[in-house]
Amino acid sequence: MKVCTFAGHREVYQSGIGERLELEIEKLLQADHEFLFLTGGMGLFDGMGAGAVRAAKRRHPEKSITLALVLPYPSNRLNTDKEYYESSYDQIMIPEELDAAHYKAAIGLRNRWMVDQADTVIAYVCRDFGGAWTTVRYAQRQGKTVINLAEIELSRV
Repeated sequence: MKVCTFAGHREVYQSGIGERLELEIEKLLQADHEFLFLTGGMGLFDGMGAGAVRAAKRRHPEKSITLALVLPYPSNRLNTDKEYYESSYDQIMIPEELDAAHYKAAIGLRNRWMVDQADTVIAYVCRDFGGAWTTVRYAQRQGKTVINLAEIELSRV
């Protein structure tokens, strides 16, 4: 099974990122039959990633493709918007490792957890600061394959 996660800014500043995202997912799907895609669900790029995975699931019913939402901590929105979450994601998880984490640190720890699980990180990082940049730097240090869809080449990523 291949595992992929997403890391990107809340905003997407460049056009064509959705198409490039779908193309990279199609390339990944050539590598195996079973896939797990992890998303944090916290911004436009995460939403684009989840949408691209849903589209890939429709195009490739012969493949086992799972889309999991990984939350940093419990949230009441899972109850108030239950139908949305159940129809949008195959799994919703909160890693046990985050149980004792302070809520301000939990998002960064969740991002590291997703990278640790993944073989590949599809990213949209066009500036050299912030949570997405920190996550991509961590992924590179862990030897993960990082595909950055941003058109800007970052010298420090």
